[in-house]
Amino acid sequence: MKRFLRCGVVAALCLIVFGHAIAGPVKADEPASAASATDANQLGWSAVQPDSGRYVKTNQGYMIPYTVTIPGTEASFTMQPIPGGKFKLGSPESEEERGEDESPQVEIEVAPFWMGQYEVTWSEYQSFMNLYNPLKSLQSFRNLWNDASSKADVLKKRDALRENASGSSELVKALETEIAAVDAITIPTPLYDPATTYESGQDPKQPAVTMSQYGAKQYTKWLSHVMGVDYRLPTEAEWEYACRAGTTTAFSYGEDAGELEDYGWFTDNSDGTTHLVGEKKPNPWGLYDIHGNVAEWVLDQYAEEGYDHLDAGQTHPAAEAVRWPTILFPRVLRGGHWDSEAAECRSAARIGAQDNELTESDPNFPKSPWWLADYPGGAIGFRIVRPTTPMKPELRKKAWEADVEILQEAIKMRIEEGRGIQENANPDLPKVLEQVEDVENRK
Repeated sequence: MKRFLRCGVVAALCLIVFGHAIAGPVKADEPASAASATDANQLGWSAVQPDSGRYVKTNQGYMIPYTVTIPGTEASFTMQPIPGGKFKLGSPESEEERGEDESPQVEIEVAPFWMGQYEVTWSEYQSFMNLYNPLKSLQSFRNLWNDASSKADVLKKRDALRENASGSSELVKALETEIAAVDAITIPTPLYDPATTYESGQDPKQPAVTMSQYGAKQYTKWLSHVMGVDYRLPTEAEWEYACRAGTTTAFSYGEDAGELEDYGWFTDNSDGTTHLVGEKKPNPWGLYDIHGNVAEWVLDQYAEEGYDHLDAGQTHPAAEAVRWPTILFPRVLRGGHWDSEAAECRSAARIGAQDNELTESDPNFPKSPWWLADYPGGAIGFRIVRPTTPMKPELRKKAWEADVEILQEAIKMRIEEGRGIQENANPDLPKVLEQVEDVENRK
């Protein structure tokens, strides 16, 4: 197998809730509750204990699975409740084929949250990718709407736009609103050469791949703004905690690597490609493909030293375990992928993503902030989490934005050169883009 990247760091993040959580009866394949974005804050909550299915009891109520459709799209996703609790991050020295970067084991206390039942699929991520052209039209409209020129041709076009948009209140509001960094998302131009991105196919139920960590973070920002509730990548500690699902074994199902073929896609059974999500058995908390299929981005920077920045003799609140990035690479991937050996898919196994391996053949300058050009990019994806309470502004910035200067400059340059676009995102955006299309059709 093509062993890639180096294995590496912890991270976790305290989600502010009141009281501890208790997992209720579990049946991983029970249908989740459906909901719409209009009651986003109530998604996944029940005031009374459910009669069946998975639930997590907290002082705020009962967390339950839910399925929701992304506004303005046909794509939907399902979230599973993850109970709060304590666990040992990393692997014991007795675990076979462990890495040194999984040491020392450290006890972490994690608050409850929801996690994606599946890795983010092409159905979901394509909805984000497809925003470039309609957002480009929106910005062209804004430029014309606010053009103070007295030239006859400009006046004619501006008057026509204002007449055509006169009944579209959401669009008019968007045209009169300046782009604000706190609300803005960035989208790359459509793929020039999609061969690498779609090497394994683009079935709507396949996991989306080849996005950078920044691309995944921007997806979660867009999703949060249009849904009206916060989503983000998991921290490394959250990811391992959810993967283990209360277990202390090498895999979430036990110790035997020979049983992995029942739970995940890896080098022995994948035929060298990604597979539709949800075809294997889930872990005890209802998460599918948590071992294998695609390696999953988390928020953390990777360090070879593992967890030695934490005192192994203490229990650490999850917020103290985060290793926030201060350099562009390496960053942490978790779970292993379709070309990984079984040992690389263990619950504690870590991968340190290296820029020279992922972007070497990208001919652009600067290299794309959103996409990976090289193997194993086609084996890299992500899944999302949702905290039980809204994130504070400083955490939103860390979870959603470019976090180092070199990345910020690359994004700025790409947008200035027309190779990307920046636009506000909010719950009105799907309606705004619908009205943009209506105005274009009236031309």
